Amino acid sequence: MTDIPRLLILGGTGEAANLAETAQTQFSGRLGVIYSMAGRTKPIRDFVTAVKVGGFGGGIGLADYIISENIKILIDATHPFAKNISANAYDACLSTDTARLSLTRPPWDLPPGTKFIEADDMKHAALILSGFAKKVLVTTGQSNLNELKKLTDIRFFIRVMGKASEKATQENYTFIDGFPPFSLDEELALIEKYNIDSLLTKQSGGTATVNKIIAAIRRRIPIVLIRRPPPEPGEHVESVEDALMWLEQKL
Repeated sequence: MTDIPRLLILGGTGEAANLAETAQTQFSGRLGVIYSMAGRTKPIRDFVTAVKVGGFGGGIGLADYIISENIKILIDATHPFAKNISANAYDACLSTDTARLSLTRPPWDLPPGTKFIEADDMKHAALILSGFAKKVLVTTGQSNLNELKKLTDIRFFIRVMGKASEKATQENYTFIDGFPPFSLDEELALIEKYNIDSLLTKQSGGTATVNKIIAAIRRRIPIVLIRRPPPEPGEHVESVEDALMWLEQKL
């Protein structure tokens, strides 16, 4: 029996997981599906597809994997801020002439009257916060926290998934362990518990983490929103349904 072509989904998001499971069923016998966790997080759910946990070794390593595993199509459905992985996917697909699609959830469309300021990156966000904040809920993960450590007159309540890195520990940091999704009541309670006066987060979009935005709007606290990095060139869709239609056309 001739090996069927394979689809590699670079995942780690809810959309990616849903795409993998639907594609496995819809294209059974026509396309083999491999779901990659993009090197950081182990799956918290069971998959009917093949699952790869661990990195590829950059763009060159990913290109080698594409060739060795007979990957004919790649869908990049990673987090909107996973810019290094997306850049590696672009390079690898270009060098191997592999069809590539980006599945990117749309950004949040904040309602009129929302108190928010856009920041270019964490350094810019720290500069903005220094002007008014005292107790900040941070939901950007553990990367680039060094940009906040000089703001010793601000208390940062940093939500992380799992144990906080010892290197990130500072006297003005309080780490809160938790896994999304969080309900609106949970987010409102967190803001009240720590008397939060500002929210620092990324323009991630999606529904799994939107309740923190809604809670901040309800409590009328300002939001510092880090802009997304520019996307890699190529075809983009914003829904699992559109990604499935694109796959059907490719097959």
